[in-house]
Amino acid sequence: MIEVNNLKKEYFEEETPTQALRGVTFSVEKGEFVSIMGPSGSGKSTLLHILSFLDRPSGGSYKFQGKSIDDMTDHELARVRNKDMGFVFQSFNLLSRLTVYSNVEIPLLYSDIPSSKRKGLIENAIKAVGLEDKIHTEAGRLSGGQKQRVAIARALVTDPNVIFADEPTGNLDSQSGLQVMEILESLNKKGRTVILVTHETETAGFANRIIKIKDGAVESDKAIVARHHHTGNLK
Repeated sequence: MIEVNNLKKEYFEEETPTQALRGVTFSVEKGEFVSIMGPSGSGKSTLLHILSFLDRPSGGSYKFQGKSIDDMTDHELARVRNKDMGFVFQSFNLLSRLTVYSNVEIPLLYSDIPSSKRKGLIENAIKAVGLEDKIHTEAGRLSGGQKQRVAIARALVTDPNVIFADEPTGNLDSQSGLQVMEILESLNKKGRTVILVTHETETAGFANRIIKIKDGAVESDKAIVARHHHTGNLK
């Protein structure tokens, strides 16, 4: 599903190049749950931005579902991003004055899914994260853990092929973080590909595979045979 080969990214600050990625190579099969780990400044966020079409690489190649990012226009990238990718961010990115229902509906407003089908999709996504009883509550009135579950429902509503989660437990207490990770884990068990960026070992342990990034390069890439199950301490 995802194939990156010798991926490089340079930034220029006052004419000085910074190598954010220095030749990263790996692939992700459909249905995998992969954690990308690394300290601050390791390049993991840059990598996530490229994988999720928010940025283009300076060198190397990236194929998503067999198609090279180089062959796609910005318009095509935006379309694929909206249809095939779901996003969960550390800061939730919800509109606090809108209800849970309206927040989850947002990606559908940019899609070609007919409005007659939208209600069912929205309700199913909210049910998948266990928030049916909050469907008409304003997002601003929810707890952090509930907000992140709404964000997951919003990521799910277009039925994406891959969910990108960027430090999804970063703003949560350990109990809420655990619930969020268990939802992502159950989505993966139903066949969704999940790519998680985290610096927390406990959170990363939900994945089947951990790719460690250091100084813009892959330091290790290991399958986890037995996922360790969690004591409820995610921090």
